[in-house]
Amino acid sequence: MPATAPAPLTVGFDLDMTLLDTRPGIHATYRALSAETGVAVDADLVVTRLGPPLLDEIRNWFPAGQAERAAARYRELYREHAFAPTVPLPGAHAAVEAVRAHGGRVAVITGKYEPNARLHLEHAGLDADVLVGDLWAETKGQALRAHGASIYVGDHLGDIVGARHADAVAVAVATGPYGADELREAGADVVLADLTGFPEWLDRHLGPDAFRGSDTF
Repeated sequence: MPATAPAPLTVGFDLDMTLLDTRPGIHATYRALSAETGVAVDADLVVTRLGPPLLDEIRNWFPAGQAERAAARYRELYREHAFAPTVPLPGAHAAVEAVRAHGGRVAVITGKYEPNARLHLEHAGLDADVLVGDLWAETKGQALRAHGASIYVGDHLGDIVGARHADAVAVAVATGPYGADELREAGADVVLADLTGFPEWLDRHLGPDAFRGSDTF
């Protein structure tokens, strides 16, 4: 009976504050929403706690009956204000390329509205094999499991929950709202200062016999 081929490597990545520094664009979008609606939003505070779903944040500023409409308008304004100031975080491109070098697939699993997440990736020149948006914590884990991800890289405690839910290795980067100690205490398997350390870690994690496309002649 022929041996079963091993499942291809799939690595999941969060988007906001993992691959991309979206704080300037989010800040600008909330300021635009505030100016348009007359509702005071502390954009400086908002960008210190990115991660949870948009509606969770919107409900801190808008009455319950207005929250859905405000979130929809935010997503529209986002396209006008958010893409130009957003930049890849250090090591983002190299981290994606490291997965590719091992013959792997890249899955971006994010809480961001999926159409806007796709535009962010295009603007930043980052290619993903899989993109799933509008997810958080356990629902991220469901998507990771569905796409066979064995590693999930994120910056938030909710990303660690998602990795755990999928039985994936939880790799945390301290580029978001939590420091290395907090991420470690929350159960991250690996904590990196940022994505610049990810390629070397992935090489060690997969071992010397792992496939690397750059080593194929």
